[in-house]
Amino acid sequence: MACSCGGNGCDGFFTERFARRAMRRYLRQGLGGDELLIADWATESGLAGATVLEVGGGGGALQAELLRRGAATGVVVDVVPAFEPFARELAREAEIDDRTAWVLADLAEEPDAVGAADIVALRRVVCCSPYGPALLGAAARLTRRSLLASYPRRRWAIRAVAWIQSALFALVRKEFRVYVHDPADLDAAASEHGFARTRTHRGLVWETVAYTRSAAL
Repeated sequence: MACSCGGNGCDGFFTERFARRAMRRYLRQGLGGDELLIADWATESGLAGATVLEVGGGGGALQAELLRRGAATGVVVDVVPAFEPFARELAREAEIDDRTAWVLADLAEEPDAVGAADIVALRRVVCCSPYGPALLGAAARLTRRSLLASYPRRRWAIRAVAWIQSALFALVRKEFRVYVHDPADLDAAASEHGFARTRTHRGLVWETVAYTRSAAL
């Protein structure tokens, strides 16, 4: 099980090698799995002229795909500096470098580091932070229209794997940990900013969700 961001020792876990491989995989194969599902849902919501924010986006493959599909501009915010040069290289390869930006910040601690966007995505991000619901809430505050996320399903087997992974990280003196948050806490964090869950897809490991702003607000 591999997440994508969130302080918590991420900069010591997601190395330059990881970033390079992620960039090359996208350029060679495109998106897959929950990342492709998030892109498809965002496309269905309407991308023409939309602004995109990818939280914990690493090399920015997801927002690059959304710009390729018709979004106007994109921003990637991440806590791992190793991703930045590869995100910029990917943007050049995808010919979107004049429409995207990369920001080094932890959104949970620096909620004003980036501006609001029409579509905000957090793929495999909240599981990398003990403050996952707060991070989702910070993202929801910046969302105008659609908030899309994926995270580990809260099943006993997945929680056991996460515990074992974290124990092994501790054994080798790595700060990074994996967290399996209660979906109800994530929903509550989105609800505080006027968003309700409208779509859910449950895979073997990952749960992918879409939140949209309540019509009453």
